[in-house]
Amino acid sequence: MSCCTPVSIEIPPTPRVPGKIRTIALVGPPNSGKSTLFNRLTGLRQKVANYPGVTVEQRVGKLAGIGRSDLILIDLPGIYSLSSYSEDARVAVEVLHGTMPGSPAPDAVLLVLDSMHLSRQLMLAGPVLALGLPTLILLNMTDVMEARNGEVDSLALAQELGAPVAKISATKGTGLDAIGIFLARKNAEIQRPLELPIMGNAASYRQWATGVSTRTKYKAPLSSETTRKLDRVLLHRIWGPLLFLAVVITLFQAVFTLGQPLSDGFQAILDQVGVRVGGLLPPGWIQSLVVDGAWKGVSSILVFLPQILLLFLFIGVLEDSGYLARAALIADRVMRSIGLNGKAFIPLLSAYACAVPAIMSTRTIENKRDRIATILVTPFMTCSARIPIYLLMIAAFIPNRPLLGEFFGMRAAVMLGLYLLGFVAALATARLLKSSILKASSAPFILELPQYRLPTLRSLGLRLFDRAKVFVKQAGTVILAVTLVLWLLSHIPAHGGSFPQLANSFIGKLGLFIEPVIRPLGFNWKIGIGLLTSVLAREVIVGTLGTLYGADPATQSMTLQSALRHDMHLGGAIALVVYFALAMQCTSTLAVVKRETNSWKWPAVQFVYMTALAYVAALATNQIISRFF
Repeated sequence: MSCCTPVSIEIPPTPRVPGKIRTIALVGPPNSGKSTLFNRLTGLRQKVANYPGVTVEQRVGKLAGIGRSDLILIDLPGIYSLSSYSEDARVAVEVLHGTMPGSPAPDAVLLVLDSMHLSRQLMLAGPVLALGLPTLILLNMTDVMEARNGEVDSLALAQELGAPVAKISATKGTGLDAIGIFLARKNAEIQRPLELPIMGNAASYRQWATGVSTRTKYKAPLSSETTRKLDRVLLHRIWGPLLFLAVVITLFQAVFTLGQPLSDGFQAILDQVGVRVGGLLPPGWIQSLVVDGAWKGVSSILVFLPQILLLFLFIGVLEDSGYLARAALIADRVMRSIGLNGKAFIPLLSAYACAVPAIMSTRTIENKRDRIATILVTPFMTCSARIPIYLLMIAAFIPNRPLLGEFFGMRAAVMLGLYLLGFVAALATARLLKSSILKASSAPFILELPQYRLPTLRSLGLRLFDRAKVFVKQAGTVILAVTLVLWLLSHIPAHGGSFPQLANSFIGKLGLFIEPVIRPLGFNWKIGIGLLTSVLAREVIVGTLGTLYGADPATQSMTLQSALRHDMHLGGAIALVVYFALAMQCTSTLAVVKRETNSWKWPAVQFVYMTALAYVAALATNQIISRFF
């Protein structure tokens, strides 16, 4: 029976007892399509909070997607078993048993299993069915499984498990009518299998799952010939890492080769908007506030949107195609050598977008010391907030010259070097932690390698839209507020009705006060103010510099790049990006570290260590470059 059938559900004959379903728990292993199904069933009408006393997120929504707004769906964390020591597994067990404070006890369970790997994923079915709750087993991605000559007898599986089984596709939304039929059976008590293994015994569950697969004649789908050929090359011990390096180099070169003209064109548009807006306002302080303060600050960060979106487009293609999972295996060899848990790779990889969700994703790491070590080094990874200052300083100070022919230029090399600097700093710090205060035994790294597939335009489009929305929202809120405050502080105290010189303003005096501390790094007082404001969020520094240089009559007519070249030399410019590569400058990250570790000790240690490391590295960079260039 295909998942494209309007209703695909097999229910063995079972006795019935009175009961009413109000709350349903959605359970499944990671990457089984559970989150996609939750979003489709709730129609995105959901709320997100934290379970009381723990850091695991709670997603709850009404089943509006199938016309049952009277029912509540609880999305439990993705887990492989109910006996794991991870916080996610503990929360799932407590919710299923009805002992989690603030969460209603579920009346039924929707168990999502990936039919592509059904033999292994059935290990979760045993302990879930052992709970005795009415359970509907949803075999996701059976359309892909059957297209690749895989087979599963859903009726035989339902009779074997004593629970209804439905074939679905969460991505396409097919087969979901089965859920409505299951939930309409208000008086159903699902018959449990006669010989379930002992709860908590992983070996017996593995043996039981294998037996169920054999008796129901499950046939795993074949890997395509293309996948096997690609993996022989991409996972090769020598060619794999070399090809991965080539992919990364190509990515960064494309950001400048394709992205720079797009940003230049966008800059011209933003400049024209600023001129037109200024022409609509009367000359004076209002015009200066709007144009020199707000618009120059916000537009100086918005101009990098095309390059940032281009970078995330390439990363999205690599992720959706299945290649990044292979990169995880390549990187695992390096991570094991420094003592990091293999599961730490996923948080470190996702930190290239933002450190906040990356730190939250460390909850899957069972060992507490491994988890804290991963949390402490994650902010070293180059997040998207660092990209604007990287692009600004590289475009201003690094000539656009070829380095390895026309394929790889100096700008891309510097950008790649900054990413590598953050990665190496993370590995070195992890090695230091794991060999001293956070020693722990190593754990195996288990990863399902997905089939190679073509990314969909819808998936990539949603990813870019979400990234653009976050970026623009940041520019329109935090950066806008900071630039307005900076403009005000750069124009007070007024004397005789006229604005003071920038250096004599309140912000100028503050900058000159801290300048002796940062002067050895090659920074002037304006950069110092940028360092202070960027503690809120790293990208704020670009808006800060745009506002300060826009308020200075000596540089008001220059572009921001020209103004920086007027005030800085190469040593200070490179020192600045090195500082940003290593420093902890994100209040949101510090807050989530405090929440995840339940202590202010670790974020304080993290902030002091990263700031000191950034200062020393920037000082050394400026001194070396200034001496030889």
